[in-house]
Amino acid sequence: MNIKLTNLKENKMSSDRVNSPNMKLEVVLFNVSDVDRAKAFYENLGWRFDIDVVNGDFRGIQMTPPNSQASIIIGKGVTPANSDSMQNLVLAVDDLDAARKDLSDRGVNVSEIFHYAGGPFNNTVENSHVSGRDPEGRSYFSFASFEDPDGNVWLLQEITTRLPGREWNSTQAGDLDIATVANLLRETAEHHDSYEKTHAKHDWWDWYAPYLSARQNGSSPEEAAAAADRYMEKILSVLSK
Repeated sequence: MNIKLTNLKENKMSSDRVNSPNMKLEVVLFNVSDVDRAKAFYENLGWRFDIDVVNGDFRGIQMTPPNSQASIIIGKGVTPANSDSMQNLVLAVDDLDAARKDLSDRGVNVSEIFHYAGGPFNNTVENSHVSGRDPEGRSYFSFASFEDPDGNVWLLQEITTRLPGREWNSTQAGDLDIATVANLLRETAEHHDSYEKTHAKHDWWDWYAPYLSARQNGSSPEEAAAAADRYMEKILSVLSK
């Protein structure tokens, strides 16, 4: 009997996971003492700069680690002042109503939908949370929130369409069919041909590897060829004839 009950419980949990709406960790927000210094620090790490928003006493800069689906927002006024609980965790959902219903069905006390009077995450204006969806129906601008038992606040941010440049154009090797791989190898060979004719003797696979890696991570053929050239020169010291 115990085994059957355990299996039923496990099946129920598995079903819940399958039927739950998508909730992806989107943003972690935190205030910094020097915004420009923090921006320079993260840019030096190679993080993608997304946006810099200034509105009165508020300033928020979004940065994204390479190939990460989650970002950080650093600045001033991005989190409520004098709060002992964590209020800087953001979950992206593509359907805010469905996400609220799912949480409510699980016994979670979820806020009504709201938007920010001064724009997303701007907590510097008085009465910053305004009831109801964003009047213009914009992606990124409508929210709901809930708390865990310790008072830590999670924000649900509805993202239906991402802004240009907010997605990594990477392709996982496992997603490529044979014809695509063949075309990519042909393209690599064509670009390597000119390199091979103008540079010292080398192993072709050393040039292919950085080229293919760059292409799979969203670079154009020209950018990939430049990356492969830099790798050969800087790492393997292969120079022009």
